[in-house]
Amino acid sequence: MHKVRILIYVAAAFLISACACPASAQTTSKELGLKTVVIDPGHGGKDPGAPGQTSRTSEKHIVLAISKKLGEKIEKAYPDVKVIYTRSTDVFIGLHERAMVARRNNADLFISVHCNSNASKSAYGSSVHILGQRSNNSKNKTDYFERNMSVAKQENSVILLEEDYQTKYQDYDPNSPESFISHKLQWTAYYESSLLFASEVVDHLIKKPLTPRRAVIDQDIFQVLVETNMPSVLLELAFISNPTEYKYLASASGQEEIAERLFEAFKSYKTKYDASLNVVSAPVETVREPAEADEAEDEPQAAASDDVWYGIQIMGLGRRLSAGDSALKGLMAEALKAPDSRIYKYVTARSRTAQEAKSQLQQVRRKFPEAFPVKVTGTTVERVK
Repeated sequence: MHKVRILIYVAAAFLISACACPASAQTTSKELGLKTVVIDPGHGGKDPGAPGQTSRTSEKHIVLAISKKLGEKIEKAYPDVKVIYTRSTDVFIGLHERAMVARRNNADLFISVHCNSNASKSAYGSSVHILGQRSNNSKNKTDYFERNMSVAKQENSVILLEEDYQTKYQDYDPNSPESFISHKLQWTAYYESSLLFASEVVDHLIKKPLTPRRAVIDQDIFQVLVETNMPSVLLELAFISNPTEYKYLASASGQEEIAERLFEAFKSYKTKYDASLNVVSAPVETVREPAEADEAEDEPQAAASDDVWYGIQIMGLGRRLSAGDSALKGLMAEALKAPDSRIYKYVTARSRTAQEAKSQLQQVRRKFPEAFPVKVTGTTVERVK
């Protein structure tokens, strides 16, 4: 148990920096931050994707044009950021290889660009997809963490074939409880970073003439997201089958505007990502949505003795979100970070007793299904049963 506890502390402290650079490299201040982005134009070659009104305006050509414009904007604004494309020409690339391009290059962010299509020409809207533990589709019962974990265990098991692996990897066992805990922490961090970038895309991309679909940020079945091992999103820019949206997607001005909006989303995400990694220590911050405070929030917030209170933790993140950030989904949350930690724990539903906090758990889980009750002592957050 002692070994497991130590690993949890080390993994939690190291997690965000591990996401930012190759694990095998010594990091310096210049190496920290978002340094490599892989842009994945969907389809290509023998796979045209959704058809356009002409062969030159099929999905594969539209997403390639937009992807290259986005990459050029990133390179111009951030010369130190390496932009890699899964394809830069009209060639076919398999889903597995697209993910492997990102993994071989230790990418900090993976952006897969697509257009949607439907038999009905009236279907419309933009959406962003991320890999969550479970799909939003009730018919899909797959546990994606378990699938992701099994892939990682299989890949990491080659360590055991190396000579002197015990010395090289300090008795690493891909089947051990410790490795499971470490991977779980890392997977959670990638999910939260993916959600943060997805929120930036929603804020910057999906505005007129683009409109949101019913589920703007969706957890869905995309193999390319299952196989990447980093913050990843798949974008459905709009419906190429919708005449109005097709006209916008196929036009040079529309493609330029989409690329610019995606760049603004990237820029905002990178700013938050880099800032979180460069912070050595910071005071406890409070993040509050200005509107629609609960009645309980209007009451005096006198904490119990020794500054002890209870609440619901909705997520842990390696960056401090601004007030009203869409990633908070409209909830008021306090961002708590212990002095020796690099992770902010976001806690909502501040309460005087554990029972009072638990009474709000079901409502909070409508927005954050993995939320759980916690006890807060100063800046220390502990899960309670």
